[in-house]
Amino acid sequence: MSKLELRSVVKRYEGAGEIVHAVDGVSLTVEPGEFVALYGPSGSGKTTLLMLAATIKQPDSGSIMFGGRELVGLSKNESARFRLETVGIVFQSFHLSRGASALENACLKLFALSLTIGEAQDMARPWLERLGLGHRLDSSPSEMSMGERQRVAIARALTNKPRMLLADEPTGNLDTQRSREVLELLKEICTEENIPVVLVTHDPQATAFVSRVHTLRDGKLIDGLDLDLHAPLLG
Repeated sequence: MSKLELRSVVKRYEGAGEIVHAVDGVSLTVEPGEFVALYGPSGSGKTTLLMLAATIKQPDSGSIMFGGRELVGLSKNESARFRLETVGIVFQSFHLSRGASALENACLKLFALSLTIGEAQDMARPWLERLGLGHRLDSSPSEMSMGERQRVAIARALTNKPRMLLADEPTGNLDTQRSREVLELLKEICTEENIPVVLVTHDPQATAFVSRVHTLRDGKLIDGLDLDLHAPLLG
């Protein structure tokens, strides 16, 4: 099994006449079967860190390795292939196709792997059913609630049996009960598949499910959970 390793990772952005260190020298290791949560206020660098681990963005310096493979410096095609074959990503903004059904949206990643429609649907349907969407297979995003759309996005991230799962606020649009169910599912996947899972979250329920919690401030990683952050995060 493969672990995720970040070493002294830096990502800078230039804006308004200044350089912003979105990620500032972060080192983090997530072992197979480990469920890690990242907390922090808006703009602290959590989502940027997730995008770097997914190779959607490239760092300015530092090393990012998965399964002993260096990910820094991959070409666009190599990065796309890595995400397609290896990573499950749950985006905060869903990225669902409006004209496609829940089942078709969940299959999109599988189609890129050259599976037949039947093969893709057979792999995607169980995840939708496990997420309580068995009755919504033929529904389009416009016919679903925000919470249902989020669960379709989660199902899509899991259909290719990823070796690493990265989730950006997957419970942000869910009620308390659905949030708990999603967190339980992510924990089960982490344990059953023995893969590293990194969760960006503002949900206080997450602390009961994860192996480890870190906070970020101004792009810097802080060991453990900074309880002082809870009030602004939940407000």
